[in-house]
Amino acid sequence: MSSGVPAGVIDNPWQSLRRFTAARIALGRSGVSQPTDSQLAFQLAHAQARDAVHLALDHKALSDQLTDVCGQPCISLHSAAENRHVYLQRPDLGRKLDDASRQALAGAPTPCDLAVVIADGLSALAIEQNAAPFLRALMARLSAEQWSIAPPVVVRQGRVAVGDEIAHLLGARAVVVLIGERPGLSSPDSMGLYLTWAPRPGLSDAGRNCISNVRPAGLDYEAAAFKLHYLLSESRRRQLSGVALKDETEGESAALDAPQRNFLLE
Repeated sequence: MSSGVPAGVIDNPWQSLRRFTAARIALGRSGVSQPTDSQLAFQLAHAQARDAVHLALDHKALSDQLTDVCGQPCISLHSAAENRHVYLQRPDLGRKLDDASRQALAGAPTPCDLAVVIADGLSALAIEQNAAPFLRALMARLSAEQWSIAPPVVVRQGRVAVGDEIAHLLGARAVVVLIGERPGLSSPDSMGLYLTWAPRPGLSDAGRNCISNVRPAGLDYEAAAFKLHYLLSESRRRQLSGVALKDETEGESAALDAPQRNFLLE
């Protein structure tokens, strides 16, 4: 067949749109069923997503990378969820530190502007692949400004809200949490960024700003660092975050602007 699909597979007229997305569209059909290669690809993606959820974070290797990127020794902590099984069934325990970690922060440094917390979340793979290169891009932007930054903190079995407790104990005015997002069938390695001003235990998600899908195949590191830097600057200037703080970076950086196209007209 001229479209390059296997013999016996009926092509889909949306086939040309697949170059714009990794979503499962225009798969074609063989009789009344999916083509074999599409079905096998689905099973592989499903297995990769499950593996990403259960993969243990190599926190020692990550800590070494972050120490090199941030120029400060990394602090390794653990949530109140003692293992992955408990973490998946008790989200509330992933939102707070265990007693040993809380005591480890008892002699925390003097108050600072920003705490950076890295948590495995639902995809340690995303953190292992994306945390260090993203932070390198972010630190390059923050280095030109007067930001006092606490040592980076790695939390195993952590959820987003654990960053509020950590930043509160560190005396940080703001916290950014890097966390592995729930894997999708085309994105087992997606990292999310969560910014909170005046963090403290008990805050709701309405007090945070989120930048999602940070990875080479999604929002690249430089673009994500640009957006987060803008939100951090505005958060400090206005002393707020969450629903009251909007991302107004669209069109502000010529270096990041891409030509505007309408693929439906191509």
